[in-house]
Amino acid sequence: MSAKKKFGTFAGVFTPSILTILGVIMYMRLGWVVGNSGLLGTIAIIIIAHVIAVTTGLSVSSVATDKKIGAGGIYYVLSRSMGIPIGGSIGIAIFIGTAFSISLYLIGFSESFNSYFDLGMSSNDFRVTATIALLSLTILALISTSVALKAQFFILAAIVISLLSIFLGTKEFAPESINLLPTEGSVPLEMVFAIFFPAVTGFTAGIAMSGDLKDPKRSIPMGTLMAIGVGLFVYLALAIFLAFAVDPALLQTDYNILMKIALFAPAVVAGIWGATLSSAIGGILGGPRILQAMSIDLVTPKIFGKGKGKNNEPVNALLLVFVIAEIGILIGELDVIARLVSMFYLTAYGFINICYFLESWANPDFQPSFKIKRWIGLLGFIACFTVMFKLDMIAMLGALAVVGALYFGLQRKEVKLQSNDVWRSVWENIVNKGLKQIDSNSEENSNWNPNIILFSGQSDHQKFLLELGKTVSGRTGIVTNFKLIVDKENDKPLKRTEQVVSDHNFKELGIFARQLKVSNIYEGITNIASTFGFSGVEPNTIMMGWPKGLENSVEYSKMTQTLLHLDYNLLYLDFDKEHKFGSYETVDLWWRETDSKNAEMMLNIARFIIASPRWNNPHIRVLFVNNNNIDENIIHGKIAALVEDLRVNVITKIINNAVEQRAFYDIIEDESGTTDLTLVGIPNFKIEKQAEFVLKTNHLFEAIGSTLLVKAANNFNVLDLSFINED
Repeated sequence: MSAKKKFGTFAGVFTPSILTILGVIMYMRLGWVVGNSGLLGTIAIIIIAHVIAVTTGLSVSSVATDKKIGAGGIYYVLSRSMGIPIGGSIGIAIFIGTAFSISLYLIGFSESFNSYFDLGMSSNDFRVTATIALLSLTILALISTSVALKAQFFILAAIVISLLSIFLGTKEFAPESINLLPTEGSVPLEMVFAIFFPAVTGFTAGIAMSGDLKDPKRSIPMGTLMAIGVGLFVYLALAIFLAFAVDPALLQTDYNILMKIALFAPAVVAGIWGATLSSAIGGILGGPRILQAMSIDLVTPKIFGKGKGKNNEPVNALLLVFVIAEIGILIGELDVIARLVSMFYLTAYGFINICYFLESWANPDFQPSFKIKRWIGLLGFIACFTVMFKLDMIAMLGALAVVGALYFGLQRKEVKLQSNDVWRSVWENIVNKGLKQIDSNSEENSNWNPNIILFSGQSDHQKFLLELGKTVSGRTGIVTNFKLIVDKENDKPLKRTEQVVSDHNFKELGIFARQLKVSNIYEGITNIASTFGFSGVEPNTIMMGWPKGLENSVEYSKMTQTLLHLDYNLLYLDFDKEHKFGSYETVDLWWRETDSKNAEMMLNIARFIIASPRWNNPHIRVLFVNNNNIDENIIHGKIAALVEDLRVNVITKIINNAVEQRAFYDIIEDESGTTDLTLVGIPNFKIEKQAEFVLKTNHLFEAIGSTLLVKAANNFNVLDLSFINED
């Protein structure tokens, strides 16, 4: 295994990176960029491109010093940080971009090679030359990675000599005046940027060799940033030199101008060929290793994960790289390939930067030895997608669609690693900050956001209680269902992992589910109500089925006293097993003089019922029993004002009962006998009167359909029902 990681910073990272950076774009298109964009436009393009390169280089370097880096470079870093779905989708984008970049370099090589030897300058001529070069370099990579890397030292020397020859060259093409900005008829800056941008993507060549480095945590940051820095200096210096040394019109039309102005033209030829071929070698060495790493993780077919020899050379993956690169060569247009490569790399770089930002913000275990400011990753992310949008919005949307499709495909494939991904840390961080914010705010006068402890039992109609529980919790409420397992001994509680209930019904409704062993049901409910929850999201509501037959139970009475003392909202459902919730179309809310708190809670529940897709635009009625002969117009007006504040459309019905003085429950029987769901408030009564209340309520339930009894907590807003005292 040690033989695999045998290259240091200079040979393994800096050299392949700088040779790719100082490659085909510098020799074959930088003059064209200066000619079309002017000196200041070119400097702006170089700076913007390097903002993306520097932020991405810093981000990936920081992440690389936190985690153990294996083969696969950027893919490995992303998959171990953000999980397989994102790591794999971006890894595939990087792989394809790397494979197509080989085509870019070899088409550039062909332009120079064919021009120098007068071999023909048509697209087909370039395709033939580039294909022969691709085949030769692939054979070289198959022979030995070490030989390919060592050859790069000679190429680096040739590039240095060629640059010296250019800077010491002739000034006979110098312009009369320097164009600082683009002139009329020039190519738009967006297109110029898209063609230039692959010049700064070369730093990934070194990162892709991560599996072959002696010390990747040290070599990747140092080698990557050195290469980016040297590249920035060279591009700025050469752009300024060309602006002063060559006429803009000539720069726009002559791609081989560097050979013409050089002190020694063969040196430039050697530099061009060396840079383009070495850049292609970088892609040929790095691309297969990315694919091999993804195949080992089962992101891509396993066949590409197989290697040969003691160094596990990715031969199968190399053959696929050859095929994709040849497809790019058949395109035959350097500018077209450059724009295609730009989109793949910009997409990948954007996600690399956001990966670092999320890691540093959310993951408490993120402790890189190479530390940078968190905002650098966010800046890089914004810069990448801003540039993509400016370059080609359709291409950007297409790239995001492809990456999105890959992401969801890998999610369905459910490929997982034995490592944490950053998304869990992100959600934990968001929840943590949200809880602190919620906890710091007073609950007074705030909208009711239900956090329900539900005891649904094990009856045949449990699912209806679960359904109603989720309905009355609204869109943002929380429901936690507890299954209580009676164990008289109860000497050993369930293990923490055994307490979690995984059930399709709960997941479908979005209900959390737990199970606990208890020695007594009522004591169990009391204990859960007393202890469950934590700061910021304390439960505020207890919901359960109506306890028929327990009117004389001392334990039930004691439990009720405790729940009232704890000041929970209480919801009891008496479910009509025959008619269930009927057609889910009618809801009655019954108000009386003592329901000033219960009334608002009923209106909130009605609002959630209306918003529920299960209920078919229900008709809501508020029924008020007028026992004091109050003017109906006064009652209607005040109820309408109260209801309007809560944004609930209801029909108000006043039942005059001043003369007959009929029992409240008798009136409910007459009015709500066929209602799908009836809401009735639980009045304040002394605990010794509980048995009487339960018996009367049982009698009511025999005559009407499904009913929800409501008892609001003391901190609920009190609705102004003072009209009951008006004359």
